[in-house]
Amino acid sequence: MKPTQAFQTEGITAGYDNKTILHDVSITIPSNKISIIIGANGCGKSTLLKTMARLIKPTSGQVTLGGKPINKIPPKQLARVLGLLPQSPIVPEGITVADLVGRGRFPHQTFLKGWTKMDYEAVSDAMEMMNITEFADRSIDELSGGQRQRVWIAMALAQQTDILFLDEPTTYLDITYQIEILDLLTDLNRKYGTTIVMVLHDINLSARYADYIFALQKGRLVAEGEPSKVITSTLIEDIFGLHCTVIEDPVSGSPSVIPIGRYHVNRELTLIKG
Repeated sequence: MKPTQAFQTEGITAGYDNKTILHDVSITIPSNKISIIIGANGCGKSTLLKTMARLIKPTSGQVTLGGKPINKIPPKQLARVLGLLPQSPIVPEGITVADLVGRGRFPHQTFLKGWTKMDYEAVSDAMEMMNITEFADRSIDELSGGQRQRVWIAMALAQQTDILFLDEPTTYLDITYQIEILDLLTDLNRKYGTTIVMVLHDINLSARYADYIFALQKGRLVAEGEPSKVITSTLIEDIFGLHCTVIEDPVSGSPSVIPIGRYHVNRELTLIKG
C-alpha cells in the first residue's frame, strides 16, 4: 500500500452565482482512510466535494495535492490520481454499460495508443465488483435507478485512482445494496489503500463506515475526527436540529443516533427516570 499524497483545503470560500456557500474551510483528508462529510441539506457538503475536485473555483483559499495547488496540475494528470462520482451525473444517450464504465480509463490513454490489456481488465474488474457484468451490453436507459448508480460507481472504480470522491454513492439504492456498496468501497480502501471521501446523509451508516468524519454547518467546518468523538447528541442537535440520544451500535461498536420525535418524548422521560 503506497501512501496517498496529502490532500488539503486551505481557507477555501466558494459558492454559486455570487452566493457564498462555504466559508473559510480548512481540512486535511486523512490518507488511505475513509472520510465522510455530514451535515444538513444545503450546508455545503456537495459544494466542498466539487471544490476539492476542481469543478468549482474557490473565491479565496486554495486546494492542494501533495503541496501543489490543484489548479496548477494538468487535468489528465489530476484525473489519474483523483476520481469523482457526482451526485447527479448526466447519462450520455444510448450508451451501453460497458462503454460508460470504459470511460473511466480515459485518463490512462493517449491519442496514439489504443486500449491495453490493463484497460480491459480494469473495466472487467470494476463491473464484476459492482455485480453488473450481465448488463455489459445493455443501454443505460434500460436500467433502474439503483442499477445505474452501480454503473457510475464502476466507472469511478475503473479509473483506478489513489483518491476517490463520491457524492451520495448510495442514492437510489435500497438498504441491502447500500450496505453492499459501502462494504465494497471498504474492501477497496483496505486492499489498495484508496483514500475515499464520501458525502452521506445517513448518520448511522456514516458512523459505521468512516474512519474520519467532517461535520459542516451553514458552510463552516464545526467538528472533525473519529466517529466516536464527533457523533454526539449535542452535535446532532446543533447541526440537524434533531433531538436524539446516541448509543453504542451493538454490531459495529460505532455511535448510533436514535431520533426522538414529538410522539416519543414521554417515553424518553420515562426511560430516563426509570
